[in-house]
Amino acid sequence: MKILITGATGFIGSKLVKLLLEKDDTIHYLTTSKDKVVDKPNYKGFYWNIETNEIDIKCFEGVETIIHLSGATIAKRWTKTYKKELIDSRVLTTNLLFNAIKENNFPIKHIISASGTAIYPESYDKIYTENSTEEANDFLSTVVKQWEQSVDQFKEISIKVSKIRTGVVFAKNGGAFPEMIKPIKYGLGSNMGNGSQIQSWIHIDDLTRIYCFILENNLEGIYNAVAPNSITNKNLTYLVAKKLNRPLFLPNVPQFFMKLVLGEMSFLLFTSKNLSSKKIQDLGFDFTFKSFDEAINDLL
Repeated sequence: MKILITGATGFIGSKLVKLLLEKDDTIHYLTTSKDKVVDKPNYKGFYWNIETNEIDIKCFEGVETIIHLSGATIAKRWTKTYKKELIDSRVLTTNLLFNAIKENNFPIKHIISASGTAIYPESYDKIYTENSTEEANDFLSTVVKQWEQSVDQFKEISIKVSKIRTGVVFAKNGGAFPEMIKPIKYGLGSNMGNGSQIQSWIHIDDLTRIYCFILENNLEGIYNAVAPNSITNKNLTYLVAKKLNRPLFLPNVPQFFMKLVLGEMSFLLFTSKNLSSKKIQDLGFDFTFKSFDEAINDLL
């Protein structure tokens, strides 16, 4: 199968590309850096630029499925300028793909797009499914709503749409996990706030397998990409400290202090999202890392 991937050289994209190449798929990928354009028999790069509305339409040759992972990282201070980049890097890239396909009538059948769990409201006891209609009203949820609306355009031209609402991604060499455990490694670990906020997380290996599962089974719709068992900040901190044999003696970190340090982005450390992955499990997907304990044994 020939697949076009955006964000292929990023944290999640590079892991997904490796998995797809192991399955003997052929990868076309779009990159904003001409230095990252390579041409190999089963891995070929193409240039695009949302500022100039430029895209090499040769990227669509022989492609039936697009995996859309482009988007600036949320783990950076949210200045007014960067907030615009967070939205543009998702919405404008989607629009550029859509317009190129529509104008040239390329026979794309399926787009699988990354999305976020920020669309769901805060939750400590309620578990949200893909059918939940409640929505959050903060900045990050606005990003997700605009992102998903832009992807839904593809339905207008009879292309199947899948949206992968992804929880906190844990990996050994990237994403949030190495930064989260750094203070604990140095014996400076503590809970964020009261520690009761729930984190819906996923191991990166399971996340990339979900993309392959949706691709191979030609599934459409919304899917929560989160492990079956969420965890509180307090329990996560305790389990990491126990695994690393480090003490936990510092007082809890108040939210106002982290806001001084990180700005509005500090919201991510205190938000509570309790989500269900039952939908994709009922379709036959089996998580390798169902509990945080299993994940941490692999990650550490």
